[in-house]
Amino acid sequence: MRTKTNPQMKKFLPILAGFIFPIIIIAQAPGGFQGRQAGNQNMNAGHFYGKIVDSKTNKGIEAATVQLIGNRFDTTTKKTREVILSAVLTHPNGDFSLENLPVFGNFKLHVSVIGYKDYTQQISFDLKSGRRNDANNSAADQQDRMQQMIGMIDKDLGNIKIEASEANLGNITVTASAKPFFEMGVDRKIFNVDKNIVSTGQTATEVMKQIPSLNVDIDGNVTLRNATPQLFVDGRPTTLTLDQIPADIIDKVELITNPSAKFDASGGNAGILNIVLKKNIKTGYNGGIRAGVDSRGKINTGADINFRQNKLNFFLNGVYNQRKSKFTSLTDRDNISDSPGYVHLNDKGISDGYFSFIRGGMDYFIDNRNTISFTGNFNRGSFTTTDDQLIDSSLNSVYISHSDRITNSKSNFRNLGTQLSFKHNFEKNGHDLTADITYNKSKNTNSSYYQTNTFNPDSSPKYNPFLQQTTGSGETNNLIIQSDYENPVDDNHKFEAGVRAAIRKNTSESIQSFFNDSTGEYINIPSISNNYKFTDEVYAAYATYTFKTKKWNYQLGLRAESSNYNGTLLGKDSSFKVSYPISFFPSAFITYRIADKQDFQLNYSRRINRPNFFQLLPFVDYSDPQNLSVGNPGLKPAFTNSFELSYDKGYSKNANFLATIYFKYSTDLITRYQYIGKSPINPGDTVVFNTYANANSSVSYGLELTNKNTIAKIWDLTLNLNLYNSKINGTNLESDLTNQQASWFAKWNNNIKLPNKFSIQFSGNYQSKTVLPVGGGGGGRGGGNFFGGGNFGTTQGYIFPNYSFDLALRKEWQWKGGNSASVTLSMNDIFRTSISKTYSASHYFTQVSERRRDPQVLRLNLNYRFGKLDTSLFKRKNTRADQSEGTDIQGN
Repeated sequence: MRTKTNPQMKKFLPILAGFIFPIIIIAQAPGGFQGRQAGNQNMNAGHFYGKIVDSKTNKGIEAATVQLIGNRFDTTTKKTREVILSAVLTHPNGDFSLENLPVFGNFKLHVSVIGYKDYTQQISFDLKSGRRNDANNSAADQQDRMQQMIGMIDKDLGNIKIEASEANLGNITVTASAKPFFEMGVDRKIFNVDKNIVSTGQTATEVMKQIPSLNVDIDGNVTLRNATPQLFVDGRPTTLTLDQIPADIIDKVELITNPSAKFDASGGNAGILNIVLKKNIKTGYNGGIRAGVDSRGKINTGADINFRQNKLNFFLNGVYNQRKSKFTSLTDRDNISDSPGYVHLNDKGISDGYFSFIRGGMDYFIDNRNTISFTGNFNRGSFTTTDDQLIDSSLNSVYISHSDRITNSKSNFRNLGTQLSFKHNFEKNGHDLTADITYNKSKNTNSSYYQTNTFNPDSSPKYNPFLQQTTGSGETNNLIIQSDYENPVDDNHKFEAGVRAAIRKNTSESIQSFFNDSTGEYINIPSISNNYKFTDEVYAAYATYTFKTKKWNYQLGLRAESSNYNGTLLGKDSSFKVSYPISFFPSAFITYRIADKQDFQLNYSRRINRPNFFQLLPFVDYSDPQNLSVGNPGLKPAFTNSFELSYDKGYSKNANFLATIYFKYSTDLITRYQYIGKSPINPGDTVVFNTYANANSSVSYGLELTNKNTIAKIWDLTLNLNLYNSKINGTNLESDLTNQQASWFAKWNNNIKLPNKFSIQFSGNYQSKTVLPVGGGGGGRGGGNFFGGGNFGTTQGYIFPNYSFDLALRKEWQWKGGNSASVTLSMNDIFRTSISKTYSASHYFTQVSERRRDPQVLRLNLNYRFGKLDTSLFKRKNTRADQSEGTDIQGN
């Protein structure tokens, strides 16, 4: 792409020509400007532009120095001498533009960049003598002459090809560029994970604990502003979970708090969490190997390799991680009824297992404008969990029994993901068309064995041991077909559009069995077992239009979506279907640039949270006899209107301050709801049913402050403070069913560089008292308890304050040629303060639960990187294509 004339400049060119034209005629007349006084010898209205490209690949070169050299009259020596009239650095695509130049004379264009031969070219505007503007010329001739002059002082130099130098690279040292931990974009926050040494050798869950704006509970459940965000990998939805993604293969994390119409409207009142995986496209080969061990004797290993030559780029990486998780909990529950009861539970468990992950792919650069890419990943894992629950029960303040419930469970999962994509770049920079097909398939199996022994107060057996067995399996297939078009019409206008189809198919089977003392065998109970399948389809199209006027930037967007659910309960001849017609989701972003690196932005979007299959499933789940679950096929989708007002200021080098006020209003909020009903198994008994219902509305609003700063040359500090309030109105369900809670949380992240390439990361977070997430709570990795997870996520309940700190120390080595190594020592929850304590209540019970998981685990990790880099690596200091691992070059 070649730089075009600025539209505003075009606007004023006719006016300038009115002045330039007579001056040119006078200059060409006999005698011209007598003496050509220094102040008037030239009119500074000229414009040279073009593109610097590699002579072999024709690819643009970033950060090349382009200088225009000309002669200027020295009033001291009374002689002319060569001076630099203008100098610029090329853009990432190689474009350059030199403006406000003299229109007369000859010039030298000089181009220099590390790794290339210097280039010099003689250029001029070629203003030649012509017919003078006198009475013999017609008005048309004068107009033609004027247009000719205008065109001559706005000159395109075309693509300027420069050759790679053959200099000896032996005296050049390549070091990794110092990317900041935290970067702020217009519509997202970007976190570079290579700066996050605390999560080395762990999973994406531990990475999220370090990221501002996100809350991660003790089970690894992530919330953004008190709601669960959508998880994307490389810009697309995924069947992976956070604890299945190794931290060492993550390049960066993008947090989109208020997605525009370009993004999927699903997700309700939460944003998007996009994990971008590492992918290197540098010429040559490079890679790395990793290994680590923790204080529980569990290892983690990994390796990656990348090779690029000519039109092909291959990459492959793999990870094998062992994990051992220990958890404990205490629960006190008061049952409210005609005969009040009290239950105390002491829970202790261990989860042990592994997961592996392999990812590879290739890029084929058909030519400079067309690329085909294929990526595939496969991961699998297996975990066993042993859980021992001691339960003491009282009735009417009289101790009646003691129970010991032992659970042994095993789970296995496999996940396959592939993506085939095509990208076409049009001649204009930023004008492109993409199309991709993404397919994900996941399978899981699980089995659990429960043995409950109940004793009288005198420790004699009260009942025979109660034995229960649950086995299950499931499979999910996700297919996404998407195409996007982007066209920057000119410097001030941009149009984007796209279409998307997402089809998800799921099958699941759960078999419940109880031990029969008479037969000595487990007997399957069909009435409390499930075998079902469902298909979920979402079709969408969007368009956005962006335009700029002086200091204002506007982006308007509209998205249309429709969806269908089809569910079948196999073996019971039961099915249901729910269709949602086309809904429209507008978005608007308005930005006002106060000054360089300082702006305001107001944005709005409308989103939807459709009930999922499990929330709609109208069949009772008996897996927990104390808390039966049943879906609600009458659920309606919830719509959320989100507003944000942000102020962003870069107040010094490597320092940014971002303040955001946000407001969200949701109608027909989908929330957990409980009621008492007769037991389907024993009609004479009453049990608690957990279901879902549409609450009238919910409102949440808050203020988020984020500041990153270099306190000292060696110390980078990022602070995040989030103050918010949320209120749920469920008066349509019960007359007084409301819940409101103001809360706040803070995060603190320090990166300190010490002498001899040592570095320290010390991070902490504090969460004040807060309302339980809607529909959230409990469960998670490993364990659970006799009461179904501890947190019922009803419209009544809260989480007690909690806080924790993480610490890591790293030592790095760097050698000539780019090879490097590092050793990292880290510990999570270093002061053993991370405790999850919750309170939940309804008309039928009050409950307090306290849980702890994996405090003070010490980890030691080693990392070694190697590679042989081609000279073309030194084309640029840090191009967009190389942002994952940019380079700085220093001569010895």
